[in-house]
Amino acid sequence: MEQKAEKQIQITLPDGASRSYGAGVTGLEIAEDISKSLAKAALAVTVDGVQRDLCDPIYADAALAVITLDSEEGLEIMRHTVAAQLLARAVKNLYPSAKLAIGPTIENGFYYDIEFESPLSTDDLEAIEKEMRKIKESGAPIIKSLNSKADTLAAFKERGETYKMDIVERAEQADDFQLYAQGETGFIDLCRGPHLPNLKHVGAFKLLKVAGAYWRGDSANAVLTRIYGTAWRNDKELNNYLHQLEEAEKRDHRKLGQQMDLYHFQEEAMGSVFWHPKGYVIYNALEQYIRRRVNDAGYKEVKTPQLIDNKLWVASGHWGKYRENMFVVPDEIPSTDDEGPVVSDKAFEKLMALKPMNCPAHVQIFNQGIKSYRDLPIRLAEFGCCHRNEAHGALHGLMRVRQMTQDDAHIFCREDQITEESVAFCELIKNVYADMGFEDVRVVLALRPEARAGSDEVWDKAEAGLQEALVKAGLEFEEEEGEGAFYGPKVEYHIRDAIGRSWQCGTLQLDFVLPERLDASYIGEDGAKHRPVMLHRAVLGTLERFIGILIESCAGKLPLWLAPVQCVVATVTDSADEYAREVFVMLKAAGIRAELDIRNEKINYKVREHSAEGKVPNLFVVGAREAEERTVAIRRLGSKDQSIENVERAIAALVQEAQPPF
Repeated sequence: MEQKAEKQIQITLPDGASRSYGAGVTGLEIAEDISKSLAKAALAVTVDGVQRDLCDPIYADAALAVITLDSEEGLEIMRHTVAAQLLARAVKNLYPSAKLAIGPTIENGFYYDIEFESPLSTDDLEAIEKEMRKIKESGAPIIKSLNSKADTLAAFKERGETYKMDIVERAEQADDFQLYAQGETGFIDLCRGPHLPNLKHVGAFKLLKVAGAYWRGDSANAVLTRIYGTAWRNDKELNNYLHQLEEAEKRDHRKLGQQMDLYHFQEEAMGSVFWHPKGYVIYNALEQYIRRRVNDAGYKEVKTPQLIDNKLWVASGHWGKYRENMFVVPDEIPSTDDEGPVVSDKAFEKLMALKPMNCPAHVQIFNQGIKSYRDLPIRLAEFGCCHRNEAHGALHGLMRVRQMTQDDAHIFCREDQITEESVAFCELIKNVYADMGFEDVRVVLALRPEARAGSDEVWDKAEAGLQEALVKAGLEFEEEEGEGAFYGPKVEYHIRDAIGRSWQCGTLQLDFVLPERLDASYIGEDGAKHRPVMLHRAVLGTLERFIGILIESCAGKLPLWLAPVQCVVATVTDSADEYAREVFVMLKAAGIRAELDIRNEKINYKVREHSAEGKVPNLFVVGAREAEERTVAIRRLGSKDQSIENVERAIAALVQEAQPPF
C-alpha cells in the first residue's frame, strides 16, 4: 500500500503477527491490507486497548484489533451510533427547536436526553422511529472532525444547542473536540466516539419509552425528556429481546409481590421492606436453608452491632471510600426545651454510622483473644442487617433497597490456606445455585480498581491467589479490569434466570488490606505475629434481592419448599366442609403450610384465585364423593389435569416433596 510517511511503525495483530506501515496509517487502511472482507465488516479498531475510529491515524508502534459487529464492542458502538446519529438527527428533523443533551449507551440499548418545547409521550415514538429508519436507509457516511474549543462552541451556538455548549464550556481540554457529521446534511453531534463509518452497518432497533431526567442529575436544573431505545444486530435478536421484555414485565417481582401478598414498600421507610406473613415465610425458609449449608461447611454464626462509631469506619478505610453511601447519626442527641432543640458544643463530636457491611465488625470478633496458626481457618458467618444510602431514583423493589440482609461470611486464614478455602467456597456456591435451579453460572474475576487501598505488590499477590484458586476449582472465568473492591480483587458469580437474564449474586473477595488496617494477627509456628488473609464471601448476596430474582425467574411459581402456601383445601359444596376441615388439620399436623377455603364460591373461581393469583402449588379439591371415599382431587399449579388420591397417601407424598433440598 502507499506509505503516508517515511517513518515506519510496527502494528501487532491479535494473532501475534506484526506488519510494518507508514506513520499515520489508519485502522481502515490496515483492515484493507489484511483482507477486503475484513475492511467491509470493520466498524472501528482498538489501538493498545483503546477504541478508535477507523479514520484515526496511528503514528507509533501499537497493538491493533479490528472491531466488527459480531463482537460485544461492535454492538455497543452500533448502539451508540443509533442514539447519536439516528435518534438525535430524527428528533432534530421532526422537532427543529429541540435541544440535544447527552446520548450514552446502557445495557442492551441507549437513551438520549432532549429538551422539547412541548411534552413528548410514548405515542410520539412511532413517528421518530419511522424517521430514524428513513435516515438509516440513506446509508450516509459518518464523518469525524477535530475542532478547537472556540470553533466547537461557535458551531453549537449557531444551532442553538445550549446543552452541548455547556458540555464544551465545562471541558478542561482546549482542542481536539470530536464532532461527527452525516455527509453534507448539516447535522453534527459532539461525541467521544467511536462511531460506525456509515449508517449501512446499523442493525435492528426500536424505541421503548420516555421518562424525565434532570440535566446533569441535579434537581435544580431543567427536566429533560429521556428517550430509551434498544438496538441489535438483526431482527431476530431484536425480537428475542422484545419477547424477553414482555416476559420480564409479566414476571415483575413488584407486581407479583403485591398480587401474592408478600410485601410492600411505602414512602415513610423509603427502600426498606415491609414483609407480610406470606413473604416472611419465603424469607425465613431461604435463611434457614443457607444457615444449614454454612453450618455444615464449618462456619460459626455471629451477630454484630448495626450502629458503630465512625472511628472504626475510618480505621477500616470505609469512611474515606464509602462515606457518601452510609447513614450517619450523632452519638449524642441534643437536649430540648420548649423552644426546640438545644445544641451543645459536644452534641456532634462523635459520629456513629449504620453499618453498610459486616467485615470490620467481624475483624473485631477475630481480634478478641490470641489466635494461633493452629486455629485457622476461622469462618465467621452472619445474616447481618446492613444499610446503604442509595439514591431514591436508584431504588427498585427488592432488587435495590436501603436496608438489606446479607448471607455474609468472612474466612480468616493463612496464605497457604487461600486455595483450599477458595475451592471449598466454589463448591459450596455451585451446590446452592443448583438447589435453587440455577445451572447456568458465569464466573468473573474483577481486578484492581483505580481507587484502591494497598500496594501493587499486595494486589499482585491477591489477584494471583484468586486466579490459582479458580483454576484449581476447574472453573472457566473471565477477567474484568478495574472492577474489584477497593481493598481486594473479587470473584463474581452471575446466574442466568429462566428468561435468559443475568444477575450478579455471589462474591468471593481476597483481602490483605483490612487485616493490616485493623491490626488483626495470629501467632505463627515461628512464635511471631502474622497477618491473616481475609476472604469476604456471600452466596446469595442479599436475601431481599435473591428473593426478587427467584420470584421473577419462577414467575411466582416457587418450588414447593419455598412456597408461602403449599396447599389449599377447597370445597366444591358445603356438604364437604367438615371433611375439608379434617384434611386441613391433617396437613397442618404433617408440617405443610396449608389454607382452608370453604367459601360459598364456585370451585372454578377458587381454583383461579389460588392458582393464577396466589401461585399456590397444590389444591386439594374435595366434594361429597371425596368425603365419602376419603380422597382428594389434586390440582397442580400449571397443569389442567387432576388426579384422585387417597388423602393419607397424598399428604405423605406432599410432605416428601416439600422437604428443603438440603
